[in-house]
Amino acid sequence: MSRSRSTARKRALNTLYEADEKGQDIRSLLQERIAEPGAQTPLPEYAIQIVEGVAEHRKEIDHLLNDHSTGWKVWRMHVIDRNILRIAAWEIMYNDDVPDKVAIDEALSLAKTLCDEEAPSFIHGLLSAISADKAKDAEAASEAESAAETNA
Repeated sequence: MSRSRSTARKRALNTLYEADEKGQDIRSLLQERIAEPGAQTPLPEYAIQIVEGVAEHRKEIDHLLNDHSTGWKVWRMHVIDRNILRIAAWEIMYNDDVPDKVAIDEALSLAKTLCDEEAPSFIHGLLSAISADKAKDAEAASEAESAAETNA
């Protein structure tokens, strides 16, 4: 299962990277890739979910990345780094089937093979901060819910 998801992430990254490089709408490129996979095998279902999820939430994801990034805004990041971060941030924030640690590890795995040597530590720090904030928000929501039940 995890190996097929790793492959799906890589294929999703290829699609997001291509759309970003060409300045093309993510969804229109995705539809092209689904209709005409070319020499590649058809896109795995999970790759399609990732690309659609990133396309749907890209503004929120980029805002989140900008808020947690020190020194580099999304538009200044390398295209490959930016899209690895978008995939992992989507998994952390919008896909409850993937534990945050797995999303971060998968992003690091992609970064170690595709990015420069500084990227993995930058990506790790940024995604860890997003994951930690998500956990804090969930804890605060849970505490608020408990307090509401106690006062009811």
